[in-house]
Amino acid sequence: MAERLQKHRFQDTFSRSSPSHFLWEKMRGLFFVLVTCTASASAFRLQQGKSTENCPDHTVFFKHYYELHGEPVVLKCPSPRYKHLDISALTPNVTWYKNGSKPMISGRDEDPRLWAKGDALWFLPAMLEDSGVYICTRRNSSYCAEVSIHLTVVEKTAARDIAYLQVLFTFTSGKIVCPDLWDFTPNGTSPELKWYKDALPLEDDHEKFLILKGSTSLTMTSVLPTDAGYYTCKMPFPFEGVTHEITRTIRLETVEQEKRITPIIVYPTQKTTSAALGSRMTLSCKVFVGLSSHVNTDVEWLANDTAVDVVYKQSRITEGERQEIVENGENFIEVPLIFHSVEEVDFYTDFTCLAQNRYGYQVLPTRVKQEAVGLSWYVAMIPVALACVIMGGIYIHKCWKRRADKGYTIAKV
Repeated sequence: MAERLQKHRFQDTFSRSSPSHFLWEKMRGLFFVLVTCTASASAFRLQQGKSTENCPDHTVFFKHYYELHGEPVVLKCPSPRYKHLDISALTPNVTWYKNGSKPMISGRDEDPRLWAKGDALWFLPAMLEDSGVYICTRRNSSYCAEVSIHLTVVEKTAARDIAYLQVLFTFTSGKIVCPDLWDFTPNGTSPELKWYKDALPLEDDHEKFLILKGSTSLTMTSVLPTDAGYYTCKMPFPFEGVTHEITRTIRLETVEQEKRITPIIVYPTQKTTSAALGSRMTLSCKVFVGLSSHVNTDVEWLANDTAVDVVYKQSRITEGERQEIVENGENFIEVPLIFHSVEEVDFYTDFTCLAQNRYGYQVLPTRVKQEAVGLSWYVAMIPVALACVIMGGIYIHKCWKRRADKGYTIAKV
């Protein structure tokens, strides 16, 4: 790189015996130092992971969004119920950034596909290059809190890799729900869904499946083990004269009747979660317990096979409040693992969710990896500073040259 830079130093305009040559050599040295500092600052920045706007509270949202290329996507700035911070007092003034970029995402000026409105960021549609970390900031006149949200956009051929897991019991009736559609059905409009089983369309008059118009559910009259597999629901979404298609793929697992009270961990689905050093993060463990009572199942987090409250006696990492949830007539338990400040040692720790009752148990290990944070605005300004230094050097060189030429002319006269 140094040789490449030296080729553009205007060497043929300089005399090695002139005073300007000495000045230019100093400028070259300064330029090299600045380039070195730029590289060092970049590496340092990747390790520090400070927030975009220097907000005092930076949290990583526990849910990782996996979406399909060419389809509409909505990212919502998480409401206070998803965070251990109480930001309910903040005004609804929400701004959006893509990690590593300073300009705020607002309106649809620069990119007509992106639309920031209220606490939502719309992609109409999402593209592969939209993958990354997005930061939403809630602020008022005296306080600021921000949340990092991970988005991964994949090709439609990888739809099964990001399928939603749902569980039904055999020899009973059950429902499959087409998830995450509420942002695309405003004002209580009825969705128009088309269902598929292993890529084959399901007709409305199918004897086994009941498809109700305006419903987001697919009802099975009697669930059999052979009903396990992949189901797809598709919904048209018209917007500003263009009709987009929204696709959701569900991986259905069937459970035998006698195993219905054995706990099944349905979340987290990913093996790793990214987080920046010093940030706050919440990992949520969601457990399916079927028709059995919530009180019969214990859910807890372990760190290196030891209880969290034993490992972290200073409460840097704690278990959040247990939540007992009922969805579609089935019982779930959700227990969050709260990182009040992510440290480097967490990247080498095995975190495990353990769900158990007297009929069985299940464990799900997960890891935290370091998030690569983009350059801050002041690092991005270094190339501008370098350009100013170069222009200043050229100007000073011309001044020296004029003085030298003027002195030579006077001496000759």
